Amino acid sequence: MQRTFSAFAKNDYAKYPFLKAAIKHIQTLDLKIQDLIDPDNASILERAQQRLEEAILDSIVSLDLKHVDIEIVSFPVAVMLAIATKDSFIKKRYALAEANRAYEELLLEPREKIIQLAENFEWKIAATHDSGLPYEFTVSFVDYLRNTTHLRETQWKLVNRMLKTGTVYLRMDDVTRLLKEEVRRHIEQRLDTEELPVLPAKMIEIAEKMKKLVEETIGKTEREGFPRTVTQTAFPPCIQSLYQAFSTGKHLSHIGRFTLTAFLASIGMPTESIIDLFKSFSDYSERMTRYQVEHIAGEKGSRTRYVPPKCETLKTHGVCVNPDELCQRIYHPLTYYRRKLQR
Repeated sequence: MQRTFSAFAKNDYAKYPFLKAAIKHIQTLDLKIQDLIDPDNASILERAQQRLEEAILDSIVSLDLKHVDIEIVSFPVAVMLAIATKDSFIKKRYALAEANRAYEELLLEPREKIIQLAENFEWKIAATHDSGLPYEFTVSFVDYLRNTTHLRETQWKLVNRMLKTGTVYLRMDDVTRLLKEEVRRHIEQRLDTEELPVLPAKMIEIAEKMKKLVEETIGKTEREGFPRTVTQTAFPPCIQSLYQAFSTGKHLSHIGRFTLTAFLASIGMPTESIIDLFKSFSDYSERMTRYQVEHIAGEKGSRTRYVPPKCETLKTHGVCVNPDELCQRIYHPLTYYRRKLQR
C-alpha cells in the first residue's frame, strides 16, 4: 500500500523540492509569476538565479536551511529560468547539479526516510529483515532497470544482482545512487518542454545572463568543468592537504582519495595527471587506478562526472582541515576554488 507523505517536514521540502508534498505545499502559497518581480519577493528570484549559477559553475547546488521558505519556492522558479534559456547544456547541467545535491543529503538519511523518498517516485521498495543477508532493501526489478539504463559498470547489470520473485536486493549505497539517477531523470523531464507562460522581462534577462555565463566561463570547447589551467594556489585548505599527502605517498582514507580525485577532475586536471599522483602509493595498480579515475571523471561507465563531497560531509569524515576565513562562507570545495579564481 502506498504511503502518505505527511511525514515530510519543511526542511525535507527544502532538501528535496521535487517531492510531491513539496509541490503541493508550493501550490498552497498561490504565488503568481508576476509576484516574483515584486520587491517583497526579490530574494526568491535571487536564490533561483543563484541555483542556476551554482549548477553551471560547480555542478552542485548548495542548501540554505536558514531560509527554508525561500529555498523551497526558488526551485520551481529556477526550473522556469532554465527552460527559458532554451539551452540544452544548462538544462542538463541543472538537473545533474540538483541530483548531486540530493545525493549528498540522501547519504545522511535513515533507512525509513530513504523508503519514503523512493515511494515518492512510486518505487516498489521495502526494507529487508533477513540478518543473514548483507542487504538493506528490496526494489522491484522494473524500478531497478529504469534507473540503471545509463549506468554502464558491470556491477549494475541485473545478472550480477541477487534477484528473487521480481525484486532486487540492494545495499543502502546502491539505493541512494539509484535515487540520484531518478532525481536527475525526473528534473530533466520537467525541463524538457518549450511551453512556458509569458515571463516578466526581468526573468528573461536572468535567463540570458545564464547563457552568457556559460559562454564566458565554459566556452564552446569546454562545456564541462572549470578552465583547463589548474591553479593550485586557489585550492581550499582541505584539498591542499590532500594534494600534499598524495604527492608524498602518505596514506589517505577512501573518502580522501575520492575527494581529491573528484575535485581535480572537476576543475579540469587531465586524467593522466591525476593517475600519476597515485603512483607514489605502495598499493598502486595502474589498471585499477585508471578505471577508478576515469569513472569518477565521467569518462567511463555512466559518463556522469562525480563532484567532491560538500564541506559538511568532509567535516564529518575528518577531511576538513585548517579552514580559513573564506571556508566559513562557502558550502562546497568547488565554490571555494571558483571564488579564489575570481579574486
